Amino acid sequence: MSSVAATQDQHARPVVLTRRPGRWVDGFDPENSEFWRTEGRRIARRNLGWSIYAEFLGFIVWQLWSVVVVLLPAAGFTFTSAETFWLLSVPSLVGATLRFPYTFMVPRFGGRNWTIVSAVLLLIPASLLAVAVGNPETPFWLMLVIAGLAGFGGGNFASSMANITYFFPQREKGWALGLNAAGGNLGTSVAQFFVPVVVSIGAGIGLGLPLAGWMWVPFILLAAWGAWRYMDNLSSAKADLAGSAAALREPHLWLLSLLYIGTFGSFIGFSSVFPKLIVDEFPEFSSLHVGAAVVSLAFLGALVGSVFRPLGGRLADRFGGARVTIAAFAVMAVGAFGILGVLALEQFWLFLVCFLVLFAATGVGNGSTYRMIPIVFSARAIARREGDAAMVARRAAAALGLIAGIGAYGGFVVPQVLNASQVASGGYQAAFVGFGIAYLVLLIITALAYAVPRASLDGRRI
Repeated sequence: MSSVAATQDQHARPVVLTRRPGRWVDGFDPENSEFWRTEGRRIARRNLGWSIYAEFLGFIVWQLWSVVVVLLPAAGFTFTSAETFWLLSVPSLVGATLRFPYTFMVPRFGGRNWTIVSAVLLLIPASLLAVAVGNPETPFWLMLVIAGLAGFGGGNFASSMANITYFFPQREKGWALGLNAAGGNLGTSVAQFFVPVVVSIGAGIGLGLPLAGWMWVPFILLAAWGAWRYMDNLSSAKADLAGSAAALREPHLWLLSLLYIGTFGSFIGFSSVFPKLIVDEFPEFSSLHVGAAVVSLAFLGALVGSVFRPLGGRLADRFGGARVTIAAFAVMAVGAFGILGVLALEQFWLFLVCFLVLFAATGVGNGSTYRMIPIVFSARAIARREGDAAMVARRAAAALGLIAGIGAYGGFVVPQVLNASQVASGGYQAAFVGFGIAYLVLLIITALAYAVPRASLDGRRI
């Protein structure tokens, strides 16, 4: 019997679930159509809902400092601009690094169990932030450590995505993972909208900036309880170290990672610095009460980027990932050069519009670049005459996790480039020249590597 026929026969058999203490489930087979229709879909959707909520809170905690740093001066802190850029960039550095070990925590401990642990870990950076910002004498080094701990939230993305992929059949993985990713990304937007408003209201009753951390504690506890009560551990979730090792040896993994740094890295990097750029370029908004209303508009950037991400995937399905990614980088370059042009005009609404164009393009690029990954790995396998579909799927899945982690380092790079520009020239113009040129270079790389048919990719345009 062929391997394909054997797989079909296996998925045609009735599925009998075995439940063990600790909400462990044996025998879960989402590819079995009868099981999926009668029981599997309900279980998967329940786990997806709580996974989205937990990851959503992870992004909130990860990006809390993007808002807090612009409110520190009004709370009595006197950090330099360079120091605040470090407070903005360190969470991304730690979060990107944690994505690699977090990917393997689900097979090791179970998806439900690790969701509980990763949610509880969010209490540490949220609570420490609340305590630290309540005392203007808190030293910078301690603030930097606490900001780094916010990286726990960035790591949540990897474990959440890894967990959900085991619950859904191949035909619905894209939909499920897209919802999971979009739900997480929206956390950035929610944090940037609500934190300034709540802090401003709290200042009137003597609470103020510590609310930026305390306000999320009940929601985090709810996420941990929900995971404990409603999520499941699948015994079928197995670590694929061989697939990860094979993916790391693939040159296209590193090339796609570079493109993803340009798209997702720009999204998370600009999301973290957007409130600070607003205050720096328009200092009339720096006071706590006036600034809260205007800085809250920074949420539009993360919101637009999150909403446009699924669109990028849809467009890639229709027109090809390379073409859509090329268009995204072109618009990103236009956005960067447009921001460069409006910096001297001191027109806030024009500044905001240019940034929203840039955010929209990063969202489209996120979706299209991520969609390219499994297609590239499939094309590479066909070109190499590798016929084991399961092996190719495992390698592509490993690549998705690795590229997601590497791309997140852009959240560290973007603030540090802006910091270097300000230190060297006293402004951000040089940084946006560099961003615009970088996007054009990435456009050319995408065109040469993936928009032109190549034998190494089975003669395909990706």
